[in-house]
Amino acid sequence: MNRNKLFIGSRASKLALIYANKVKNEISKHFNKEIIIKEINTTGDKKLDVRLSELGGKGLFSKNIEKEILNKNIDIAVHALKDLPSFDTDGLITNCFLKRNDSKEVMISNSNKKLVDLVPGSIVGTSSFRREFQLKRIRKDLNFKLIRGNVDSRIKKLKKGEYDAIVLAKAGLSSLNLENEITQEFSIKDLVPSAGQGTIAIQCRNDDADIIELLKKINHEQTSICVKAEREVLKVLDGDCETAVGATSKIINNEIFLSGELFSVDGSRRYFYETSKKLTDFNLAGQEVGIKLKEESRGDYKKKCI
Repeated sequence: MNRNKLFIGSRASKLALIYANKVKNEISKHFNKEIIIKEINTTGDKKLDVRLSELGGKGLFSKNIEKEILNKNIDIAVHALKDLPSFDTDGLITNCFLKRNDSKEVMISNSNKKLVDLVPGSIVGTSSFRREFQLKRIRKDLNFKLIRGNVDSRIKKLKKGEYDAIVLAKAGLSSLNLENEITQEFSIKDLVPSAGQGTIAIQCRNDDADIIELLKKINHEQTSICVKAEREVLKVLDGDCETAVGATSKIINNEIFLSGELFSVDGSRRYFYETSKKLTDFNLAGQEVGIKLKEESRGDYKKKCI
């Protein structure tokens, strides 16, 4: 590769930089020249008191970084995959994924109680409608309140008493060595995670042949197959960050097993479908789950345009 330096773009949060350094370490096994991480502020990191959907959606965590790639100020970008829109931005490709971390959801509570033991009316913080609707199926008598910001700031808000409990992804806590804070770990059957949850994704320009070849060397094949199948569900549904949808998959022998869960806009109706396919047909598995959920819901998972 005829370049003396390689630039990695990342959000500036502590967790994002941990992810970026993981990618740097993997790339350094195949690229023995200087690798520089460039911190980039994103719109999604600036306004934390409203839902992402009110600001413009998931792309708020990636647009500024993507501009830097397209302008050739950086060579690759590192993202938490669940923060990326399901369709690639023109001129870019996301086709490299590090080995997936644990994709499960966890809860931290001030009282050290599990969900079933929380006092009725307790305030539970979550950033997604999916988690809220999933939790309401278990405890309708709790109050759910928006919480955003990095993991550290969410835990601080909890400990200040603004919330009685918060629910977030285990992967982030593990990467930050905060697993000791966890009060409860949910099974994937109880809380189907977001598509791609727990996965670090690497993005580059789709005409940068050298970088594409380099990234092939650090791609984790089984993770790649699973997350592509899960994200195929999102593509079929054509949802946004308000769409309450989860997708999870696993590989057993030469088969992929994929489950999808979808809620109506108000959370009152739940749709679930699962399938299995030969590993080579992972895309078909995602399409099948997406189509079945879409048909069963009759579109009530999307807000009606006026």
